Amino acid sequence: MMAATFFGGLRVKRLTGLLVQCCLLVVGCSPGPQLSVVPADGVILAFGDSLTAGTGATADTSYPAVLSRLADRRVMNAGVPGEVTAAGLARLPELLDREKPALVLLCLGGNDFLQRLDAAKAEENLRAMIRMIRERNISVVLIGVPRLGLGLEVPEWYERIAKDAGIPYEGKALKRILGERTLKSDTVHPNAHGYQQMAEAVLQLLKKSGALP
Repeated sequence: MMAATFFGGLRVKRLTGLLVQCCLLVVGCSPGPQLSVVPADGVILAFGDSLTAGTGATADTSYPAVLSRLADRRVMNAGVPGEVTAAGLARLPELLDREKPALVLLCLGGNDFLQRLDAAKAEENLRAMIRMIRERNISVVLIGVPRLGLGLEVPEWYERIAKDAGIPYEGKALKRILGERTLKSDTVHPNAHGYQQMAEAVLQLLKKSGALP
């Protein structure tokens, strides 16, 4: 009787262990935050500064233009060179209400870094933009921008913003692109090849998050 109880306990422990492993496997393979599918006639709004506008390349080779072709969706380029997050926060509401996009790609912060503006305020402005977008029932993706200097590090608060908001986040592409001389037109902007790779990285994230089939 004691032996039966002992072996029964072992089976329970093994089953429990298998269940735990399965749960860990599911978590490890999680696709991350999911978005609504952007319909074929939906608008994707690429909102940002010169990195969105395509400075360093032509209009046809900016990342929004390349993404539009890859995704077979209309991607509106709403990049304003030199814009800081405070100006973006002021500009965004009218654009959202006029264009009514299905999805916003938010890529701002680089000019705050260049102008040595308060990083905490930049974070606060980005959070406010994300709230503004989601209050209108619009999906949003955040793209991290590296701070120029040794290592081109992307401030960790970009990832924290995305995690807190439960939205998809791309934090590696620009760091990698701006760290490769052959992918840059100058010290702070990609060239056409760099923007191509940025668009491909965003496309991959949109597919992973369910925004695109």
